[in-house]
Amino acid sequence: MAERYTSFEPGGTRWLWQRLTAAFLVIVLAFHFFLLHFVNHADEVTFAMSQARMQELTYFSLMILFLVTATFHGVNGVYNALVNQGLSGSRKTAVKAILGIASLVLIVQGVRTALAWAGGVPI
Repeated sequence: MAERYTSFEPGGTRWLWQRLTAAFLVIVLAFHFFLLHFVNHADEVTFAMSQARMQELTYFSLMILFLVTATFHGVNGVYNALVNQGLSGSRKTAVKAILGIASLVLIVQGVRTALAWAGGVPI
C-alpha cells in the first residue's frame, strides 16, 4: 500500500501553512479584483499608476510576498497530491528536488520581472 503523506491532515505545521497561504492568496486576489473592477478601470492611466506603485517599497514587497506565498502553496499542493497518489521512494525524492528547483526558478524570475516592472533592471 502506498505511503500516505499527512501534511493535509489537521494539526501539522505544513497543514497550517497550506491553509494560511490559501487564505492570504484569496484575500489579496479579492482585494486586487475589487480595486481593478470597482475603483479603477483597466486602461492606460491605471497601467501607468500601477507601474508607479511598483516603485514603492511596500507595494513591491507585497508583490514578492504574494509570489513566494503562491509558489509555496502550489508546490506543496502538487507534492501532496503526487505522494497521496502513491509516489514513493526515489521518485518521491526526485519530484521533491524538481519541485524545489522549479520553485527557485519561479521566484527568481518573478523577482526579476517585478524589478523590471519597477524600472530597476531589464528582463
